[in-house]
Amino acid sequence: MKRMIVSLACALIAPLAFAQTSTTTTETTTTYSSGTVTTYEPGKTIVVKSEEGPVSFALGTAARIVDGAGKVVTAPLRAGQRVRVYYTGPTEKRVVERVIVED
Repeated sequence: MKRMIVSLACALIAPLAFAQTSTTTTETTTTYSSGTVTTYEPGKTIVVKSEEGPVSFALGTAARIVDGAGKVVTAPLRAGQRVRVYYTGPTEKRVVERVIVED
């Protein structure tokens, strides 16, 4: 009887022991570029002149524009303003997460 209970318990536990679980992790790297604003179209694009030359970024719906203290900037960006643009994605598809106005 004892042997039968042990066998039954093993039969019930075995599928759980051999069950395969899979997890997928996606790592997103955020990088930044600093420079001065040359062109800004609210909700669409921002072009920043940096050491590498002009760099264009797509503004996503979640993009935030803040000052150095982290407060949201409501005024549109102007040409000549110094900014630091934090973005994700490859060179061809850079999407802005956050813009920090430095001046």
